[in-house]
Amino acid sequence: MERWSGRVAMVTGASAGIGAAIAVDLVQKGLKVVAVARRVDKIKVLEDQVKSAPGKLYCLKCDVSDEEDIKATFQWVRDNLGGVDVLVNNAGADSKNTLMEGPAENWRTIMNLNVLGLSICTKEAIQCMKSRGVDDGHIIHIGSILGHIVPPEDHPFRMYSASKHAVRALTEGLRRELVNQKSKIRVTCVSPGVVRTEFLEAAKASDIFYDKVPCLQGQDVADAVAYALATPPHVQIHEIIIKPVGEMV
Repeated sequence: MERWSGRVAMVTGASAGIGAAIAVDLVQKGLKVVAVARRVDKIKVLEDQVKSAPGKLYCLKCDVSDEEDIKATFQWVRDNLGGVDVLVNNAGADSKNTLMEGPAENWRTIMNLNVLGLSICTKEAIQCMKSRGVDDGHIIHIGSILGHIVPPEDHPFRMYSASKHAVRALTEGLRRELVNQKSKIRVTCVSPGVVRTEFLEAAKASDIFYDKVPCLQGQDVADAVAYALATPPHVQIHEIIIKPVGEMV
Protein backbone atom coordinates (compact mmCIF):
# COMPACT_ATOMS: atom_id res chain seq x y z
CA MET A 1 0.00 0.00 0.00
CA GLU A 2 3.01 2.31 0.23
CA ARG A 3 2.54 3.64 -3.29
CA TRP A 4 -0.92 4.95 -2.34
CA SER A 5 0.38 6.97 0.62
CA GLY A 6 -0.64 10.61 0.28
CA ARG A 7 -2.93 9.98 -2.67
CA VAL A 8 -6.64 10.76 -2.80
CA ALA A 9 -9.47 8.25 -2.46
CA MET A 10 -13.19 8.95 -2.50
CA VAL A 11 -15.54 6.58 -0.67
CA THR A 12 -19.27 6.98 -1.21
CA GLY A 13 -21.85 5.94 1.36
CA ALA A 14 -19.27 6.42 4.09
CA SER A 15 -21.57 7.36 6.96
CA ALA A 16 -21.82 3.82 8.38
CA GLY A 17 -21.20 0.13 7.81
CA ILE A 18 -18.99 -0.95 4.93
CA GLY A 19 -18.29 2.56 3.69
CA ALA A 20 -17.22 3.81 7.11
CA ALA A 21 -14.94 0.80 7.59
CA ILE A 22 -13.30 1.35 4.20
CA ALA A 23 -12.83 5.08 4.76
CA VAL A 24 -11.19 4.58 8.17
CA ASP A 25 -8.99 1.76 6.90
CA LEU A 26 -7.67 3.80 3.96
CA VAL A 27 -6.90 6.79 6.18
CA GLN A 28 -5.01 4.48 8.50
CA LYS A 29 -3.03 3.29 5.48
CA GLY A 30 -1.94 6.85 4.67
CA LEU A 31 -4.42 8.01 2.04
CA LYS A 32 -6.30 11.29 1.91
CA VAL A 33 -9.88 10.03 2.01
CA VAL A 34 -12.89 12.04 0.88
CA ALA A 35 -15.76 10.35 2.68
CA VAL A 36 -19.12 11.31 1.22
CA ALA A 37 -22.71 10.62 2.24
CA ARG A 38 -25.99 12.41 2.71
CA ARG A 39 -25.55 12.25 6.51
CA VAL A 40 -22.31 14.18 6.81
CA ASP A 41 -22.71 14.46 10.60
CA LYS A 42 -22.35 10.68 10.87
CA ILE A 43 -19.14 10.71 8.83
CA LYS A 44 -17.62 13.29 11.16
CA VAL A 45 -17.97 10.81 14.01
CA LEU A 46 -15.20 8.84 12.28
CA GLU A 47 -12.70 11.67 12.79
CA ASP A 48 -11.93 10.49 16.32
CA GLN A 49 -10.91 7.07 14.96
CA VAL A 50 -8.28 8.52 12.63
CA LYS A 51 -6.78 11.36 14.69
CA SER A 52 -3.35 9.77 14.82
CA ALA A 53 -3.51 8.05 11.42
CA PRO A 54 -0.94 8.93 8.74
CA GLY A 55 -3.66 9.86 6.26
CA LYS A 56 -6.42 12.48 6.47
CA LEU A 57 -10.21 12.31 6.41
CA TYR A 58 -12.35 14.87 4.59
CA CYS A 59 -16.11 14.69 5.22
CA LEU A 60 -18.41 15.95 2.47
CA LYS A 61 -22.17 15.90 2.08
CA CYS A 62 -23.24 14.39 -1.24
CA ASP A 63 -26.38 12.72 -2.54
CA VAL A 64 -25.05 10.10 -4.97
CA SER A 65 -28.47 9.88 -6.65
CA ASP A 66 -28.14 13.56 -7.70
CA GLU A 67 -25.87 14.16 -10.71
CA GLU A 68 -25.29 17.84 -9.95
CA ASP A 69 -24.38 17.02 -6.37
CA ILE A 70 -21.86 14.44 -7.61
CA LYS A 71 -20.29 16.91 -10.04
CA ALA A 72 -20.00 19.56 -7.34
CA THR A 73 -18.30 17.07 -5.02
CA PHE A 74 -15.73 16.05 -7.62
CA GLN A 75 -15.09 19.74 -8.38
CA TRP A 76 -14.40 20.34 -4.67
CA VAL A 77 -11.88 17.50 -4.70
CA ARG A 78 -10.17 18.92 -7.81
CA ASP A 79 -10.04 22.41 -6.32
CA ASN A 80 -8.82 21.38 -2.87
CA LEU A 81 -6.92 18.11 -3.25
CA GLY A 82 -5.97 18.00 -6.94
CA GLY A 83 -8.28 15.15 -7.90
CA VAL A 84 -9.28 11.56 -7.23
CA ASP A 85 -6.87 8.63 -7.64
CA VAL A 86 -9.11 5.93 -6.14
CA LEU A 87 -12.90 5.71 -6.17
CA VAL A 88 -14.81 3.25 -3.99
CA ASN A 89 -18.43 3.11 -5.11
CA ASN A 90 -20.08 1.86 -1.95
CA ALA A 91 -23.29 3.89 -1.67
CA GLY A 92 -26.34 1.68 -2.11
CA ALA A 93 -30.00 1.33 -1.25
CA ASP A 94 -32.69 -1.29 -0.90
CA SER A 95 -36.27 -1.22 0.34
CA LYS A 96 -39.20 -3.53 0.78
CA ASN A 97 -40.85 -4.12 -2.59
CA THR A 98 -42.04 -6.85 -4.91
CA LEU A 99 -41.96 -7.12 -8.68
CA MET A 100 -45.73 -7.67 -8.85
CA GLU A 101 -46.72 -4.80 -6.58
CA GLY A 102 -43.82 -2.36 -6.41
CA PRO A 103 -44.01 0.41 -5.41
CA ALA A 104 -42.22 1.68 -8.51
CA GLU A 105 -40.80 4.62 -6.57
CA ASN A 106 -38.76 2.15 -4.51
CA TRP A 107 -37.43 0.61 -7.72
CA ARG A 108 -36.35 4.06 -8.96
CA THR A 109 -34.56 4.82 -5.71
CA ILE A 110 -32.60 1.56 -5.92
CA MET A 111 -31.60 1.96 -9.56
CA ASN A 112 -30.85 5.69 -9.30
CA LEU A 113 -28.37 5.09 -6.48
CA ASN A 114 -26.99 1.60 -7.07
CA VAL A 115 -26.61 1.85 -10.85
CA LEU A 116 -26.88 5.41 -12.19
CA GLY A 117 -25.19 7.10 -9.23
CA LEU A 118 -22.37 4.56 -9.33
CA SER A 119 -21.96 5.10 -13.08
CA ILE A 120 -21.90 8.90 -12.82
CA CYS A 121 -19.32 8.77 -10.02
CA THR A 122 -17.22 6.42 -12.14
CA LYS A 123 -17.42 8.72 -15.17
CA GLU A 124 -16.40 11.74 -13.10
CA ALA A 125 -13.50 9.85 -11.51
CA ILE A 126 -12.17 8.53 -14.82
CA GLN A 127 -12.38 11.98 -16.42
CA CYS A 128 -10.62 13.49 -13.41
CA MET A 129 -7.81 10.93 -13.66
CA LYS A 130 -7.37 11.34 -17.41
CA SER A 131 -7.34 15.14 -17.24
CA ARG A 132 -4.39 14.92 -14.82
CA GLY A 133 -2.52 12.19 -16.66
CA VAL A 134 -3.18 9.65 -13.88
CA ASP A 135 -2.92 6.21 -15.48
CA ASP A 136 -2.62 4.05 -12.38
CA GLY A 137 -5.90 4.92 -10.66
CA HIS A 138 -8.36 2.37 -9.33
CA ILE A 139 -12.17 2.13 -9.45
CA ILE A 140 -13.72 -0.26 -6.93
CA HIS A 141 -17.40 -1.17 -6.97
CA ILE A 142 -18.97 -2.72 -3.88
CA GLY A 143 -21.36 -5.29 -5.31
CA SER A 144 -23.12 -8.16 -3.57
CA ILE A 145 -23.43 -11.92 -3.63
CA LEU A 146 -26.97 -11.13 -4.88
CA GLY A 147 -25.31 -9.89 -8.06
CA HIS A 148 -24.25 -13.48 -8.74
CA ILE A 149 -27.49 -15.30 -7.93
CA VAL A 150 -31.25 -14.81 -7.88
CA PRO A 151 -32.35 -14.42 -4.23
CA PRO A 152 -34.31 -17.31 -2.73
CA GLU A 153 -38.03 -16.92 -2.04
CA ASP A 154 -37.55 -15.82 1.55
CA HIS A 155 -35.22 -12.99 0.42
CA PRO A 156 -37.45 -10.82 -1.81
CA PHE A 157 -34.72 -8.37 -2.81
CA ARG A 158 -35.42 -8.67 -6.54
CA MET A 159 -34.71 -5.12 -7.68
CA TYR A 160 -31.68 -4.86 -5.41
CA SER A 161 -30.36 -8.10 -6.90
CA ALA A 162 -30.97 -6.76 -10.41
CA SER A 163 -29.02 -3.62 -9.56
CA LYS A 164 -26.05 -5.65 -8.32
CA HIS A 165 -26.09 -7.84 -11.44
CA ALA A 166 -25.88 -4.54 -13.32
CA VAL A 167 -22.86 -3.49 -11.23
CA ARG A 168 -21.00 -6.64 -12.31
CA ALA A 169 -21.85 -5.97 -15.97
CA LEU A 170 -20.68 -2.37 -15.60
CA THR A 171 -17.41 -3.55 -14.03
CA GLU A 172 -16.61 -5.73 -17.02
CA GLY A 173 -17.80 -3.09 -19.47
CA LEU A 174 -15.49 -0.50 -17.91
CA ARG A 175 -12.57 -2.93 -17.92
CA ARG A 176 -13.01 -3.45 -21.67
CA GLU A 177 -13.26 0.28 -22.36
CA LEU A 178 -10.05 0.90 -20.40
CA VAL A 179 -8.27 -1.93 -22.26
CA ASN A 180 -9.37 -0.48 -25.61
CA GLN A 181 -7.90 2.88 -24.58
CA LYS A 182 -4.69 1.17 -23.44
CA SER A 183 -5.26 2.62 -19.98
CA LYS A 184 -3.63 1.15 -16.87
CA ILE A 185 -6.48 2.30 -14.62
CA ARG A 186 -7.79 -0.77 -12.81
CA VAL A 187 -11.33 -1.79 -11.91
CA THR A 188 -12.51 -4.25 -9.25
CA CYS A 189 -15.88 -5.50 -8.04
CA VAL A 190 -16.08 -6.72 -4.43
CA SER A 191 -19.15 -8.89 -3.79
CA PRO A 192 -19.79 -9.67 -0.12
CA GLY A 193 -22.40 -11.95 1.36
CA VAL A 194 -24.37 -10.78 4.38
CA VAL A 195 -22.55 -7.99 6.23
CA ARG A 196 -23.79 -6.85 9.62
CA THR A 197 -24.48 -3.13 9.08
CA GLU A 198 -27.35 -0.63 9.32
CA PHE A 199 -28.39 -1.65 5.79
CA LEU A 200 -31.44 -3.76 6.61
CA GLU A 201 -32.62 -1.20 9.13
CA ALA A 202 -32.46 1.47 6.43
CA ALA A 203 -34.35 -0.86 4.10
CA LYS A 204 -37.01 -1.26 6.83
CA ALA A 205 -36.29 -4.95 7.15
CA SER A 206 -35.92 -6.73 10.47
CA ASP A 207 -32.55 -6.47 12.19
CA ILE A 208 -33.35 -9.83 13.80
CA PHE A 209 -32.23 -11.32 10.47
CA TYR A 210 -28.61 -10.73 11.44
CA ASP A 211 -28.99 -12.93 14.50
CA LYS A 212 -30.18 -15.88 12.41
CA VAL A 213 -27.47 -16.10 9.75
CA PRO A 214 -23.66 -16.01 9.54
CA CYS A 215 -22.42 -12.46 8.94
CA LEU A 216 -19.34 -10.62 7.77
CA GLN A 217 -18.18 -7.37 9.37
CA GLY A 218 -17.50 -4.13 7.53
CA GLN A 219 -13.77 -4.54 8.17
CA ASP A 220 -13.80 -7.80 6.20
CA VAL A 221 -14.86 -5.87 3.11
CA ALA A 222 -12.37 -3.09 3.85
CA ASP A 223 -9.62 -5.73 3.95
CA ALA A 224 -10.67 -6.97 0.48
CA VAL A 225 -10.55 -3.42 -0.88
CA ALA A 226 -7.06 -2.94 0.56
CA TYR A 227 -5.94 -6.25 -0.95
CA ALA A 228 -7.10 -5.22 -4.43
CA LEU A 229 -5.36 -1.86 -4.10
CA ALA A 230 -2.14 -3.36 -2.76
CA THR A 231 -1.45 -5.71 -5.67
CA PRO A 232 1.30 -4.64 -8.11
CA PRO A 233 0.25 -2.20 -10.87
CA HIS A 234 0.30 -4.96 -13.50
CA VAL A 235 -2.16 -7.11 -11.50
CA GLN A 236 -5.89 -6.50 -11.67
CA ILE A 237 -8.12 -8.21 -9.13
CA HIS A 238 -11.22 -8.09 -11.26
CA GLU A 239 -13.67 -9.67 -8.85
CA ILE A 240 -13.72 -10.80 -5.22
CA ILE A 241 -16.53 -12.80 -3.62
CA ILE A 242 -16.53 -12.89 0.18
CA LYS A 243 -18.87 -15.11 2.18
CA PRO A 244 -19.13 -15.69 5.91
CA VAL A 245 -18.41 -19.29 6.83
CA GLY A 246 -21.69 -21.20 6.86
CA GLU A 247 -23.65 -18.87 4.57
CA MET A 248 -26.31 -20.88 2.74
CA VAL A 249 -26.96 -18.55 -0.23
